[in-house]
Amino acid sequence: MESIVATEPTPKAVGRDRRSHLDPGPSGSIGWIVAGSLATGLVAAFLLAAAPFIPAEESAVTGAVLCGFALGWAMLAVLSVRFTDQPQRWATAPALFMGLGGLLLVGFGAPVHQLLDWVWPPAMLALAVWMIVCVHRQLQSRGGRWLLYPVIAVLALASIGGGYQTLGEAADAKAYSMPGQLIDVGGHSLHLSCTGSGTPTVVLEPGAGGMSSSLGWIAPAVARDTRVCVYDRAGRGWSEPASTAQDGAQIATDLHRLLQRGHVRGPYVLAGHSFGGLYVLTFAARYPDEVAGMVLVDSTAPASAVNAGAASAGHGGSGNGVSRVSALVSTAARLGLGRLYAQFDFGSLPPRSRDEVRASVATPSTLRSTIDEYLQATSSTEQAAALRDFADKPLIVLTAGSGHDAAWSTAQNHLARLSTNSVHRVIAGATHEELIANPEDAAATTQAILDVVSSVRSPGRLVR
Repeated sequence: MESIVATEPTPKAVGRDRRSHLDPGPSGSIGWIVAGSLATGLVAAFLLAAAPFIPAEESAVTGAVLCGFALGWAMLAVLSVRFTDQPQRWATAPALFMGLGGLLLVGFGAPVHQLLDWVWPPAMLALAVWMIVCVHRQLQSRGGRWLLYPVIAVLALASIGGGYQTLGEAADAKAYSMPGQLIDVGGHSLHLSCTGSGTPTVVLEPGAGGMSSSLGWIAPAVARDTRVCVYDRAGRGWSEPASTAQDGAQIATDLHRLLQRGHVRGPYVLAGHSFGGLYVLTFAARYPDEVAGMVLVDSTAPASAVNAGAASAGHGGSGNGVSRVSALVSTAARLGLGRLYAQFDFGSLPPRSRDEVRASVATPSTLRSTIDEYLQATSSTEQAAALRDFADKPLIVLTAGSGHDAAWSTAQNHLARLSTNSVHRVIAGATHEELIANPEDAAATTQAILDVVSSVRSPGRLVR
């Protein structure tokens, strides 16, 4: 019977075994490959999004970012197979998934985006779960795991948010039908809704980021006395996005065309809140014979009202690089972030208006158009300064009594001097937003509009 002799490992063998686990050789290098691949994907995403051959549109910029991330995952798969004894072949799956989606978005744009909104959330969630399993089974590096687990968790959360957003938008489209009509103003269509009867017609202009439903307290109240029209600027509410920069001049031009093609006869009483004040001022400067009166509701000051003859401080023009950032940021709305925010705001509006505004704010189109609106601030304030004399037409300037400094009050007084028939009213205790969103303060705004309407009907001095 052959005896079995137990042998002790030699010191040389022990040392060789210990080095196989600790040395930065084929096994140890996987952590650095994971880190380098993730970093490469992030840098590639940034560079591709900024590349001049990528259009500055949401779909194209998003697609470029996905292609950059795909490169990072592909590097992980290739380098781990080539240089380590822990091949991570599973990384080929996210590389193909993101790369294909990115190329489709860059090549085909918005139509593919709408289709992918339904496909990618469940597919990405399933892929993320599978990736977690693969990392757990195939990656021995603790550092590599700690790098990959958070990234995969973010992908899973993004997929859940994307599904929430897609289902929410579909439900909103079914629940909130368009109350007015879409009218082509040249390259895109705007939503216009008119109610009530009588003359002059009042046209309401909401503030930055606002839509027709933001005026849910004011429009119905004015409609009891005269005809009132509300509309949605390009890219928000029920209106289509525009391919042209939406500064004050373009907004005034589109509004004029909308009213003409919608068969809404002037002259009009224009009422604008916040940034909306800039747009009605520009409209009045361009089409003076079609404006009978104005109400400026805590209006942003035109350049001349800030410093006569000089441009106001603004946000700058919408350059190509900034436009790309705007397009990329608006993608956040596709992850449900805007929808979450909206659920906790606008509660002081009437229920129907509140829900319509929340549905609009949750969309990428509204986020993009709002960012672009602020990017055009300098141009809009300068264009509004073109109105330097409103003659003796009735003008009421409303100012919120809370939340402003002396400079704002000075600019509001300057606006009131545009007409020899003007009144400047300070609404005590009201904030900027409450002048349209709070029922009591919105009533003061409604009364100012009706006072201007009465002055147009029976020419005379406005009553303070």
